[in-house]
Amino acid sequence: AQRKTWRHPWRRSYHKRRKAAWETDPEYCDIVKDVSPYNQGRRLFDVIDLAVFDFLMGNMDRHHYETFKMFGNNTYPIHLDHGRAFGKSGHDEISILAPLYQCCMLRASTLSMLLSFHRGSTPLSVALKQSLTSDPIDPVLEDKHLLALDRRVALILDMVRECLKNSDNA
Repeated sequence: AQRKTWRHPWRRSYHKRRKAAWETDPEYCDIVKDVSPYNQGRRLFDVIDLAVFDFLMGNMDRHHYETFKMFGNNTYPIHLDHGRAFGKSGHDEISILAPLYQCCMLRASTLSMLLSFHRGSTPLSVALKQSLTSDPIDPVLEDKHLLALDRRVALILDMVRECLKNSDNA
């Protein structure tokens, strides 16, 4: 199926002296919310979910995403290009979550899933390790990368708490 490529609104500039707008403007989400296709429908929530997904993997190299052309704007992002994922297990690049902490929005279903991995009987690291055992190249991820997932789930939830706290103070 034909796809349309979209520039990610929180893409990095990769310029030594010039930062991307989102890196210098804490109100950047307000600008994004006024631009199509993020001003209606599900797309902004999709981008925030993608940021959560990228953060869990440690992928800070999100330049673009794609959608299926045949569905127009009534579609969802296709998550391609995870080549920089699971690189540094000991480093949590918080700026990957800029869409989350600048917009302070998260789907209830995403929050529910994160909470289930954080508070439930099976942490994300265990669920993923179990899921990957049938892969022909098992082990796919080292334990240090799996444990980083659990730490990052907790960091995302801390950020959600901070958003809630700030909204109560507003």
